[in-house]
Amino acid sequence: MATESSANEPLPGDATGASGRSGVTGGQTPDPAPRASTPSGQAPAEKKKSRAGRDLPAAIGVGGTLGISIILILLFAPKVWYGVVAVAFAIATWEVSKRLRDGGYQVAFWPLLVGGQAIIWAGWPWAQTGVLTAFAATVLVLMVWMLLAQGISRAPENYLHNLAASVFVLAWLPLLASFGAHMVVQDNGAARVATLMVVVVCSDVGGYAAGVLFGKHPMAPAISPKKSWEGLVGSLVVGTTGAVCCGIFLLDAHWWVGAILGPVLVVCATLGDLVESQVKRDLGIKDMGTLLPGHGGIMDRLDSLLPSAFIVWAVLTALL
Repeated sequence: MATESSANEPLPGDATGASGRSGVTGGQTPDPAPRASTPSGQAPAEKKKSRAGRDLPAAIGVGGTLGISIILILLFAPKVWYGVVAVAFAIATWEVSKRLRDGGYQVAFWPLLVGGQAIIWAGWPWAQTGVLTAFAATVLVLMVWMLLAQGISRAPENYLHNLAASVFVLAWLPLLASFGAHMVVQDNGAARVATLMVVVVCSDVGGYAAGVLFGKHPMAPAISPKKSWEGLVGSLVVGTTGAVCCGIFLLDAHWWVGAILGPVLVVCATLGDLVESQVKRDLGIKDMGTLLPGHGGIMDRLDSLLPSAFIVWAVLTALL
């Protein structure tokens, strides 16, 4: 396994690292610290976790609750989906901005929050033209905001460094999210959004099961040590099966639409997960937040959904 880089060391002045977990960085488990012995000389019992490192009952409970809520929204009030996406990405923007600031990046939170909402909501009346316009306008605001952040008489420090991080957050979160939000106002929009959610869940479940049962060959040990090639195969099989079923039963499309969508979505979802893993590794943290027990923060649930939203929108727009 590759040697940890200095980016994964705890931040200055924080003995436990940015995540608040002593010695845990980048999703890897460090060597356990010496434990106090009981009077009998035995170490105290520890709470067991799954082989994937999750609190599995909590993860299943939270995931099931979120899944049922989304199904009910898509069945009875599909336009509410826009509001769900907007709120989720407002929280995700706060999580990522906080982590980046803790890591030394002075991102412009308020332009990111307001501009991100504009990007998401502009897609409802004006589709991708509105999204692109809002994105470009927010980038211009970011350029000026960070130029004048310390006043007109002082030159900003690390201007390009901080501006690049801010634009990255804008493109990573609200820009990609806008495609997932906009699908709900397209023809058969609720079914398109449901396809996105079902195939991503199938990919996650297939990858988790195959990785736990058969995973022996690490796929990207320097980025995400727990991911294996066997897990990717499981994701491809279950995710593609789910995509074909969604294509036939939800979208009333030919089976080959799902056969195309499935593998492309699984690969992009996996890469999206790796991108967030590398960001967290650079920042020396394990999770982006703590809002969702067993999962981490909101952003820790959205990492694979972000590129997947664009892929589903693009493939279904082209083929249906």
